Amino acid sequence: MNTGRYIFSQVTDFIPRYEFDKCVARYFGDFHTRGFSCYNQFLYLLFGQLTACQSMRDVCLCLEAHRNSLYHLGISVSVDSTSLTRANDKRDCRIYEDFGRHLINMVRPMYASEPVPDVNLPDYELLALDSTTISCSIKLLAWALGKYSRGAVKMHTLMSLRGSIPVDIHITHGKWHDSNMLDVMDINPNDLFVMDKAYVDFEALYRIHKAGAFFVTRAKDNMKYEVLETLESFDPVTGVRGDYNIRVTGNKSKRLYPEPMRMVVYYDTENDRELTFITNNTEIAAIDVANLYRNRWQIEVFFKCMKQNLTIKRLWGHSQNAVMTQLWTSICAYLLIALIKAQLKSPYTITEEATLLSVSALEKISIHELLTRQNPALIQSQNVKELTLF
Repeated sequence: MNTGRYIFSQVTDFIPRYEFDKCVARYFGDFHTRGFSCYNQFLYLLFGQLTACQSMRDVCLCLEAHRNSLYHLGISVSVDSTSLTRANDKRDCRIYEDFGRHLINMVRPMYASEPVPDVNLPDYELLALDSTTISCSIKLLAWALGKYSRGAVKMHTLMSLRGSIPVDIHITHGKWHDSNMLDVMDINPNDLFVMDKAYVDFEALYRIHKAGAFFVTRAKDNMKYEVLETLESFDPVTGVRGDYNIRVTGNKSKRLYPEPMRMVVYYDTENDRELTFITNNTEIAAIDVANLYRNRWQIEVFFKCMKQNLTIKRLWGHSQNAVMTQLWTSICAYLLIALIKAQLKSPYTITEEATLLSVSALEKISIHELLTRQNPALIQSQNVKELTLF
């Protein structure tokens, strides 16, 4: 039933306010705030993320145009872009980081039973690891060093393949190498990490192996190895062209990874190329190795949603604190959309939900009807046949 509330106001109902206030109190976020609290700051930034505003000025302009509706949107005070920018610079970004990590722990179990296409491995925690780079001006963001004297910010993400929910996120400058993420992330037994070539660090891979976890990654073209055993337990019709037990023979590689590993050769008919994977898991089928790597594309879809449906490509501030606040707010927005999807049992994908919320944020309709296709008028309009000219 339509209660006459704005969609954005209904989205804020899903925010665990008690946990947010705990994060604010932990870092004294509301100390001397003079009315514009951290929660109001979060709502401003959340509105900008859901509606894909390109700057602080755009966020404040849109909300100022609806000044008489701010109370009904859940916002208790109106501020200009200067005050909002100052708050992003001064208030501790760890408030939003801690709240984002709480949302991760809250949302991830809701998708724990989600299937992974073409893969049936219930005994493993399937995780994809990758990073995305946000280009920026080195003159404006002197702390964000990138390659070739350019500015860049990296968002390193460990994501569960069950539901495309991030598990761990680490935000750094552009020169921080991707493989360093292997040194700071938590490794648990039966975790199965799917990665691309950038993460081939034999010392870190051996650490994963000794921890009782597993990895699947692409082999580098210059990897030196010897074949110890050829396995015949695969069907060439599936595209698998080889399954071997190998040992790396490079002077440094064999010292960093002294034990044998598995190599699977797969022919990709769609792109007409041969792919070589290495893994320390000898229990799963060879075709599952290839299918796991194919599902790694889910993390690219996650980055696409963050850059196209939310706002991280265009930074709203220049200081490190402001950038971290913006990025963690975008992560919170993504997790809130996933939370709404799970609780309302929406048939839409997270990306589709983000689009619907973006165009409907200031409409007075029921969020349940919007996201579950239960609006009678919408269903009737979908069933109307178009008139033909002949």
